Amino acid sequence: MSRTGWSAISIVAVVALAAGIWRFGAEVGLTLPEGTRSLLARGMGFEQPASQVRKSPEKQTGPVIYYRDPDGKPFYSDKPKVAGNDKPYLPVHSGEDVGLDDVTAASATAASGGKRIRFYRNPMGLADVSPTPKKDSMGMDYLPVYEGDGPDDDGAVRISPERIQRSGVRTETVRRHNVGRSILAPGIVRIDEGLVKVVALRGEGYIEELFVNRTGQSVKAGQPLFRVYMPQLPQAQIDLLLVLGETGRPAADQQRVVQNASQKLRNLGVPDSFIRAVIETRTNIRTIDWPSPMNGVVIEKRIVEGQRAMPGDELYRIADLSSVWLIAEVPESDLAEVRIGDLASLTFRAFPGETRESKVSFIYPDLNPQTRTARLRLELPNPDGRLRADMYADVSLRGAGNAARAIAVSTSAVIENGPRRIVIVAKGDGRFEPRPVKIGRRGDSHIEIVEGLRENEEVVTAATFLIDAESNLQAALKNFTAPRQNP
Repeated sequence: MSRTGWSAISIVAVVALAAGIWRFGAEVGLTLPEGTRSLLARGMGFEQPASQVRKSPEKQTGPVIYYRDPDGKPFYSDKPKVAGNDKPYLPVHSGEDVGLDDVTAASATAASGGKRIRFYRNPMGLADVSPTPKKDSMGMDYLPVYEGDGPDDDGAVRISPERIQRSGVRTETVRRHNVGRSILAPGIVRIDEGLVKVVALRGEGYIEELFVNRTGQSVKAGQPLFRVYMPQLPQAQIDLLLVLGETGRPAADQQRVVQNASQKLRNLGVPDSFIRAVIETRTNIRTIDWPSPMNGVVIEKRIVEGQRAMPGDELYRIADLSSVWLIAEVPESDLAEVRIGDLASLTFRAFPGETRESKVSFIYPDLNPQTRTARLRLELPNPDGRLRADMYADVSLRGAGNAARAIAVSTSAVIENGPRRIVIVAKGDGRFEPRPVKIGRRGDSHIEIVEGLRENEEVVTAATFLIDAESNLQAALKNFTAPRQNP
């Protein structure tokens, strides 16, 4: 091999040896003379531009906020410490540049609108700060905290306009609103209890013929239901006929005696039409066609031909369906919002698309122990008979809060954290104050504020959780980085 070749190999070997010495010295903390380090750096191309060389911080007199690794490694301590190479950690004073080079500091300051970066915080909200840019264990960049982005003395947090815009913060003015909400409840059609009658005999009788013999059959008032023979009926008629045959009494006395004799028939429940027929025909009628007491529908039938009916036996149950009830069941938690006379919107599942309106006419005094619901009664006209018993309906009630105006905010403005309720008050100039409040009634779109807010204050309705998290984090960081007070 030629002399030139050996010379090239020697140069490469010397450079490699010098690089190894350089790296070994950096790891063990070996300090080389400045001239030697400069010579090796220029020879190996390791010398950094002047703009990227870390500058030594000027001497500061402010309090020490933490200590950093003497070799610039990403290690920090809140108290004096010695590194593995026996070098002491370097103190960082308040207001001191945290070690950014000129180019990085200038670019960060320009991006923040001229504000200086104080430190970098953990992106997941942990109480961990860094004086230099770094990443967490998941590879997420630490977030810069600029001067002015911190909690004020009154507890308000200050956020830059750029971050407010990026977060989509929206506010509204605190006003008085009708804090009402719709209460949804299931409902079932029931027969009006006041429009039901029972057909029964007051004396013993025998059913000879049925004219209405099916459940669900419609009847008219006075329409014959059945033909009955009653053993007490002929004797009562004979007494009446004997009185009618007597003569010589004054007209007033005769009328009184006839009325007394007719009362025996009335006591048996015989209709007046039958008594008039006996007086007009002067005959003893053996059987009677028992009439229907009302217009309606037979909902129960307990009678057959040839049956012996005893006094008080229920033979028919007839209901007038021209008006019906709707029984709605409201949860116990919503009962305080309901009043008699409240309007209700009704939608029947049998008639989709049709909506009826009614009012609450009665609130039952008890609760269902299984479902913990209260029953409400609404009355509905039913002239065409379309509403049938046991039909389902969806009931939408407007609570009593509709008539009461109170200081209220949008539901999105209230942050609920267990027993605590917080709203974010916008104080202007990018300052926001988390304020605890006491809430009252809840409406469809607003929540009543009983204590903690005044009219015309501005509250945040969007990005509330972001501001609340920022406030909590900055308060924690303020305590974390606060200088120790000497006793």
